Order: sequence, then C-alpha cells, then structure tokens
Amino acid sequence: MDTRPKTIICDIDGTIVKHKLPTENCKPNIRLELLEGTIEKFSEWDQKGYFIILITGRKESLRKHTEKQLSEAGIFYDKLIMGIGGGKRVLINDCKPNGEDTALAFSLKRNKGIKDINI
Repeated sequence: MDTRPKTIICDIDGTIVKHKLPTENCKPNIRLELLEGTIEKFSEWDQKGYFIILITGRKESLRKHTEKQLSEAGIFYDKLIMGIGGGKRVLINDCKPNGEDTALAFSLKRNKGIKDINI
C-alpha cells in the first residue's frame, strides 16, 4: 500500500460550492455558498498532507475574483487551474508495476458535495 500523500483534483462549482446560473458565482461581491462537508473534507485532506488542485470552467480572466472568493470562503488549495471548459474531464494514469491502480475518479450529482467521499 502506497503511503505517499495523494493528489486531489477537484472541481469548484457544483462540487464544493453551490452551482448557480453560469455567471452567478462570477459576479462581483458574490459570496460562494459552500456545500455541506466541504470545509471538513478539505481540512481532513490537508491534515493528511494531500496536494489539492482545484479546477474550473471559469475563464482565466476571473482568476483574481475566484481566488478572493475561495479565500473568503475558507477554501485552501495548492494549485488552481482555470478555463478548462464544461466538457468531460478524463484522467489517464499508469498502474504501478505490481498492478496497483494509481488513479480514482468520482462523478457526483451536482450540488451534492464531497462529504461522503472516502479516499
């Protein structure tokens, strides 16, 4: 069993914060509505030393606004990738020589949150 810290790649809107109209969360002075269990799960991952990468379809031009919203909501992360669009996200990785998987994927119902994810 691999004991090295994991890398978490997590979407923002509809996964950790409530997904609203396409541009609603991007308006100035709009506070993000965190989904249940988000802060607790991020704290758990941080305590385990996981590397957290947030991804979003929001435009790169909204980076400063998005970073401010995340900070004000108490969401901390290691990297933020912007502008990936709304299409399917596909993770491709190799297996270890012993055959152990090195990747997992979870597709959640929109606005359900990550509280029940166990990694």
